[in-house]
Amino acid sequence: MVLTKTATNDESVCTMFGSRYVRTTLPKYEIGENSMPKDAAYQIIKDELMLDGNPRLNLASFVTTWMEPECDKLIMDSINKNYVDMDEYPVTTEFQNRCVNIIARLFNAPLKESETAVGVGTVGSSEAIMLAGLAFKRKWQNRRKAEGKPYDKPNIVTGANVQVCWEKFARYFEVELKEVKLSEGYYVMDPDKAAEMVDENTICVAAILGSTLNGEFEDVKRLNDLLVKKNEETGWNTPIHVDAASGGFIAPFIYPELEWDFRLPLVKSINVSGHKYGLVYAGIGWVVWRASEDLPEELIFHINYLGSDQPTFTLNFSKGSSQIIAQYYQLIRLGFEGYKNVMENCIENMVILKEGIEKTERFNIVSKDQGVPVVAFSLKDHSFHNEFEISEMLRRFGWIVPAYTMPADAQHITVLRVVIREDFSRTLAERLVVDIVKVLHELDTLPSKISKKMGIEGIAANVKEKKMEREALMEVIVGWRKFVKDRKKMNGVC
Repeated sequence: MVLTKTATNDESVCTMFGSRYVRTTLPKYEIGENSMPKDAAYQIIKDELMLDGNPRLNLASFVTTWMEPECDKLIMDSINKNYVDMDEYPVTTEFQNRCVNIIARLFNAPLKESETAVGVGTVGSSEAIMLAGLAFKRKWQNRRKAEGKPYDKPNIVTGANVQVCWEKFARYFEVELKEVKLSEGYYVMDPDKAAEMVDENTICVAAILGSTLNGEFEDVKRLNDLLVKKNEETGWNTPIHVDAASGGFIAPFIYPELEWDFRLPLVKSINVSGHKYGLVYAGIGWVVWRASEDLPEELIFHINYLGSDQPTFTLNFSKGSSQIIAQYYQLIRLGFEGYKNVMENCIENMVILKEGIEKTERFNIVSKDQGVPVVAFSLKDHSFHNEFEISEMLRRFGWIVPAYTMPADAQHITVLRVVIREDFSRTLAERLVVDIVKVLHELDTLPSKISKKMGIEGIAANVKEKKMEREALMEVIVGWRKFVKDRKKMNGVC
C-alpha cells in the first residue's frame, strides 16, 4: 500500500504552535525582512513575557499594579489620545485641571473657594521634581540679579536618602547637591543639620514625605521652624519643597493633624506620584505650587499651532491621556472615604507583616510606624548569612523583595524592604511570613557563604604571609651571599 503525503502552504490550518514561526529566531538587533501574522507576533511576545516577574508579587515597587476593570476600560478607550492636543481634547484638559485643584486643596493650598490652583500633570514625580527645581533655581537667580549679587553657584540641600531623581536634577541643571549624611538608626534627613548647611546660594531645602529606604516621614515642620528663624537672621528667604511622591496620598487620610504641607509658610511646592498611592498605573505624577508667584512666568511656554493658545510647562511634549483620566476616576470614585479605607487597610496589613517578622526573632525592624506602609528589616546576626541571600531565595516562591545597603554614612547597614500596596492583602502578608521562615530554616542547613568567603580569604592571607616570609628569607640569603663574595674580593686584594 502506498502512503501519500499532501503538501500544503496554507498555514491557516495549523495551530499557532504548529506553524513555522515558533521555530524561527526573532529579530533582536535589526528589523526582520518579512512580516508575520498578528496572532503569531502576539503569542510569541506573550510567551517571552511569561519570564517576567508577577507585578502583584513585586514588593520592591511603590507603583500601582491593580485597578478596577471599569478604570482599565477607560484607559483603553483613551489610550490613543495625545494629551498635548488640548484644543482637540478639551475635556481631558479639564480633567487634569480638576485633578490639580483637588490635589492642591488636599495639601491645604491657601486658595479661595473659586480660585484656580497652580500645578501640572507629569509623567511621574521625577519630572515633577525637575520642574519644581527649575522654578526654585529661576526665582533664586532673579532675586540675586536684582540684588546685584553672583548667581552662578546655586545649591540645594537634601538628605542622602533622596531618590536618584534629585541627583539627576542637580547634575542636569548644574546645581550643587549638598547632602545631609545619615547615621545608624537615623535614616532620614536631620532638619537641624540641613538648616546648618543652608547658605545664601541655597535655592531650597528638599524634605521627603516617605523615604524610599524605610518609608519614614521627615520632620518638615521642624525644618520650617528652623528656616523661618534662619531667614529672619540672614534675610535669605530659603524655601522648602516637599517630595511627597509616596506619602502625599497617605498623610491627608491617615495623619490629617501632621503639618507637612502648605500649612507651613515656607513650603512653596509639593510633588506627588499619582501612580503610587494615588492608585493609578505607572505614568502619572503631579506638582502643585503654593501660589502663582512661586512659578516664574518666564518658564511657561505658550503655543498656538495646535489650534489655540496653550500654556505648557513640562519637560516633554506628547504624552498619553489615559493616566490623567484614570487619576480623575480614582478621585471621584473613591473620594476621601475610599482613599482613607484603602490607606487604613495598607497600614493594618503592614502591622500584620511587621509582627510576623518580629516573631521570628531574627530581624531588627528599621521602618517606623508613622509613614508610608513599608516594612524594612535587617538581620540581627550576619555571621552566617545576609539579606541578599534571603532576597535571592524568596524569588523561588515568586516574591520580589529587594535587599540594599543604606546611603552614606550608613552604608554598612543592609536591609530588606516590603512595600504594602492596595492589592497586598492580609492573606499575602501571612503567606510571606511563612515563606520567610522557610527560607531561614533552609539557610540554617546550608554552609555559610560568608564563612566560606572568610575561609578563602584566610587561606589567601596565609599563603600571602608565607610568600612574604619566603621572600624575606631569600633577601637574607642573597644578602649573605653578597657579603661573603665581597669579603673574598677584599681578601684577594689584601
